[in-house]
Amino acid sequence: MDTLLELFLALGIGCISGLAGLVGCSILQKRSPGGRDAGTFGDAEDRIVFLMSAGRIYTASEQARQLLAGLSFEEAGWGQICSLFATVFPDLPPEEPDQPLVLKAAGMPETTLILQPIAGTLRIEVVGRTPSATDMLLYLQQGEELETLRIAMASIPSLFWESDQEGGLIWANAAYHALCEHTGVVTSEAPLFDISMSQNAEPAQVRIRLKNSPRDSPRWFEISSRQSNGRWLHHAINVDAVVNAETAQRSFVQTLTKTFAHLPIGLAVFDRNRQLALFNPALIDLTTLPAEFLSGRPNLMSFFDQMRDNRMMPEPKNYSGWREQLGELVAAASDDRYCETWSLPSGLTYKITGRPHPDGAIAFLIEDISSEISLTRRFRAEMELSQSVLDTLNQAVAVFSHLGVLTFCNAAYRELWKTDPDSALAEMTVLDATRLWQVSCEPSPIWPDLRDFVLARLDRTAWSVELTLHNGPRLKCTVEPISGGATVVRFSMVETRVVWDAPRLRLSKEA
Repeated sequence: MDTLLELFLALGIGCISGLAGLVGCSILQKRSPGGRDAGTFGDAEDRIVFLMSAGRIYTASEQARQLLAGLSFEEAGWGQICSLFATVFPDLPPEEPDQPLVLKAAGMPETTLILQPIAGTLRIEVVGRTPSATDMLLYLQQGEELETLRIAMASIPSLFWESDQEGGLIWANAAYHALCEHTGVVTSEAPLFDISMSQNAEPAQVRIRLKNSPRDSPRWFEISSRQSNGRWLHHAINVDAVVNAETAQRSFVQTLTKTFAHLPIGLAVFDRNRQLALFNPALIDLTTLPAEFLSGRPNLMSFFDQMRDNRMMPEPKNYSGWREQLGELVAAASDDRYCETWSLPSGLTYKITGRPHPDGAIAFLIEDISSEISLTRRFRAEMELSQSVLDTLNQAVAVFSHLGVLTFCNAAYRELWKTDPDSALAEMTVLDATRLWQVSCEPSPIWPDLRDFVLARLDRTAWSVELTLHNGPRLKCTVEPISGGATVVRFSMVETRVVWDAPRLRLSKEA
């Protein structure tokens, strides 16, 4: 929009300058203000003559009326005179003069602007040479360009206006006047926007709230200002949608912050520029990073550098390789592929997860899983201890879950049935186990009953039965329910008793 503003302003200044100069050159002869009544035109009807009183134009010659572009006399004042002639006559004062002035046109010394105050009336007249054919042709061409510019400025929805150094309105387009009417602002009394004019000539840009707009639904405009010939040219566009979006975003971030404030998991969200955009209190507790450091919105590399300095991440073997690895970490998080477990020198264990977010943002979740890891290790140690104890037993032991899946067996079981369920890819069920047992034993009707018992939920009472292996030994199979709906099956060898026949032994000795 700034480029559009500059285009319109440059075209407007050029057209107005050329038009004023060429129209001034259309005067048929030179003349002076001496001896002429300020309230009459005389033979100046074909000249550019304005008559002003009380700060307003109250009449003008035919040539002068054409320059007003349809404005009524009530709407035209010294501001319009400045807009028309300030470019051609750079010495034109910003306020109405109280003394007669004769100003020469820039680059056209034969063209003059005569300002003559007489009895409360100001006569403004342009005097110049007779125009040539070239002047007339240029006048017609620039008149068409000026008309096009006027139509564009009248129809464009953006606000354009011109002000003096004090902010007083000189000229404005139709959109500006329409907004003034809508808000009830009288342009002659106060400007539509309170803008502080810079003392230097540098272009300025500011976002400002419209005066008289409701508090519950304020209207916001972004205004670009540029100084030209001692006056300021302004362009404003409505940015309500942008302001509302920013307000909604801030509210959303505040809501997220309040929500994440009570989470035990540390959260760090980095925007598309890899600057820290959001964090919660748990991040401070887990990383021991100062709140001032995090509030300063460090970039992602600085964030992990500080964690490394605080010994809150595994120490890399070499720093340069670690920096490259950190770049890979960011890439993995962007693809939702990053999840690592960090064992810290302090004995803590952190789980770090990277998640991509819209608009190129990345979120890192830092979770303290030290208690879970400790519990897992303790459980694993207890399991290994239980396994070691059961492996010392001579009985073959197998444990089935309430779903009929083999969950545990000891060394004697693996030796007896020549199988290792832990090395199998698929889970071994009670059906698979009973088939294995059935193949190794003499025929027995207990296998369906055993499978039904393992899968049953009610009426589960311990029982036992004897089995005979194909190679001769006899086994005692004991089936017992345990907690959680599980079942333990134990196999033990049945000892063979030797019966001594004492009388028959004595007879053989006597013989």
